[in-house]
Amino acid sequence: MPVSSFDLKRILRPNILKLEPYRCARDDYSEGILLDANENSYGPAYQVEISEGANGSEDLHISSGNNDLNLHRYPDPLGRKVKDRILKLRPSVPSVENIFLGVGSDEVIDMLVRITCTPGKDSILITPPTYGMYRVVANINDVNVVKVPLIVEGGEFQLNVDAVIQVAVDDPTIKIIWLCSPGNPTGTYLREEDVRRVLDSAFEGLVVIDEAYVDFVRADKGESYARLVREYPQLLVMQTMSKSFGLAGIRLGVGIGSRELVSYLNNAKAPYNVSTLSLSVATAALSDDGLQKMRGVMRGIQKQRDEYLIPELKRLPHVGAILGGNDANFVVCRIVDSNGEASNEIAKSVYVEMAQNRGLVVRYRGTDFGCEGCLRITVGTAEENKVVIDTLRTLLDGKLKMSILDEHNFP
Repeated sequence: MPVSSFDLKRILRPNILKLEPYRCARDDYSEGILLDANENSYGPAYQVEISEGANGSEDLHISSGNNDLNLHRYPDPLGRKVKDRILKLRPSVPSVENIFLGVGSDEVIDMLVRITCTPGKDSILITPPTYGMYRVVANINDVNVVKVPLIVEGGEFQLNVDAVIQVAVDDPTIKIIWLCSPGNPTGTYLREEDVRRVLDSAFEGLVVIDEAYVDFVRADKGESYARLVREYPQLLVMQTMSKSFGLAGIRLGVGIGSRELVSYLNNAKAPYNVSTLSLSVATAALSDDGLQKMRGVMRGIQKQRDEYLIPELKRLPHVGAILGGNDANFVVCRIVDSNGEASNEIAKSVYVEMAQNRGLVVRYRGTDFGCEGCLRITVGTAEENKVVIDTLRTLLDGKLKMSILDEHNFP
């Protein structure tokens, strides 16, 4: 919709607009003798030295080492150091005030639904096949889910733009349009002209673009839509440290949007939602050296994806097609029967056999819209990718394929 007419307050829940946020101790002061937050001044208890004092009493000695992170103190509630480094990664982002940090992207998803959608009344719009947590979070919050499928013919996996706009504009209960670029499980980067058409439409809610896999997109195909936040106040772009940075275990998600939207997210979140440990690891990963290494790893994954895994999959019997744009760190391949038809039975049996008996786990996606007969295979190391190809070649051999179908009780 026209930027000048977007009003965030019109789509936020009334209780969020009136919310007086919790003010935590570290919002005020973070230096000096800190006796304001009921923390344990002796430090992490497992590091404290306890000795026997006079009259059999115990003397506590504060450990002088191994607590460089000050784990006995609450973390910065806004993660400012991490946000400063994110600006180096995404220089088009205006300021740290345009960045929200969550416990993985899933917290960002949940917070967006909670601040905008009234339970039992409002809706979100998703474009299947897509990331399942949009639906799950909506269900948890008693929010309706409206589906406008992607164009899936030929494995295109692009937006049906006219349908998305018409449904979103005609239904005033829809507060959020969720777009996934590159998609999961589609691995496809959404065309910029399509994204802009949605943003320029008469839809009055939020448009959220989930970019968990954006760093795997080749530069000649596209880049992060975080650069559009300056133009569109109704846009929020989600990113994560889980994929390109290889830090799924620290559970750190990022939301990039207008200062106003980020301020409401900060008001509604838990006071210290991201831990000191996660913030520390993220700060190191986002250093100049960390970014250089991440980009080197990305080039290696792209090379394995484009020069080995995809060509080798295409050579295998019963692999009918590689679907999608291949813009992520995984490949979606369609398994077909002897007539060239997509086969959930063969794909599921191969998936189960590999996981249960071969020590090799991929993801069966045959029940997703437009993904009949599909396996989603993460790009692994060179050695892991060779195991995938060798195992699939063995299992998709005609005679062995039939024995696997019989073993796993598929017709």
